[in-house]
Amino acid sequence: MLISVVIPTYNRLPILKKCLDALEKQFLNNEIQNFEIVIVDDGSTDGTVDWLRNNIETYPHLRLFEQSHGGPALGRNLGVEKSRGDLIVFIDSDLVVDRYFLMSHVDALRKAWTKLGNRKCFTYGSVINTSNFNNPNSEPFKIQDLSWAYFATGNVAIDKNVLEKSGLFDTSFRLYGWEDLELGERLRNMGVKLIKCPTAIGFHWHPALALDQIPNLIRIEKERAKMGLVFYRKHPTLRVKFIIQYTFFHRCLWEFLTFGGLINTKTLRPLLSLLIKSGRSGLAMELLRLPLNLIGVRQIFREASLLGLR
Repeated sequence: MLISVVIPTYNRLPILKKCLDALEKQFLNNEIQNFEIVIVDDGSTDGTVDWLRNNIETYPHLRLFEQSHGGPALGRNLGVEKSRGDLIVFIDSDLVVDRYFLMSHVDALRKAWTKLGNRKCFTYGSVINTSNFNNPNSEPFKIQDLSWAYFATGNVAIDKNVLEKSGLFDTSFRLYGWEDLELGERLRNMGVKLIKCPTAIGFHWHPALALDQIPNLIRIEKERAKMGLVFYRKHPTLRVKFIIQYTFFHRCLWEFLTFGGLINTKTLRPLLSLLIKSGRSGLAMELLRLPLNLIGVRQIFREASLLGLR
């Protein structure tokens, strides 16, 4: 079996190096003939492409492709198009996997294929969030790392033929968010089953919260709202409404928890600053999620009103 690990990347060179180093150290069993790492650079401006070209001999499994900046959906589709494997593994370029990562996905898929009598399934591995750049693999699993997503491209493996039958990713998702979960809805409708694979572990690195990140986090929430409505217009179901938080329950929830917006990114700044200085940036991020969720929910209702949606 040839495995193609497809990774779109955009301006993440420092953590991408760790991502590639971890993949090159994979333990392979008899089920895995070989694997390739298909990197699609999405128009990076941080020297990613030059560095990869200059260090190509360090990564014998690497194949590099480039595209103008068009978003991860376009990048993943190009990666699948260029892939040579019969099994596609999607990870993000800020994910550092353990050495049994590929073997765990393959073992779980083999068992599921035998049980189902077909290949209409995919495996979903564990994603552990960490801000420890020097040693991301040291982070323990936390309750916050649980995910209820059906199909999220941070750590999944799927038969290439099944994936191609789904139609791949919708490239109208050009801003942040939802392109993978939208594909997941199509896979669900095709009867493609989710197989949990907790032993396929990836450590998702993101920098510890700093106050200067807040404007970008607000931008992301507003982009997620716009893309959430693209998702809903393709799949106008109550399930998708709950996924993207386009319900009055969610609006009331976040209005209530923020006292109608009195708890916001400005009023929280002194407390966030204190927590960050005391080394509790994780708690600061959890508190910041309250106004961020309110921003996202208000934005999605505002966008929906402009579009005439209900």
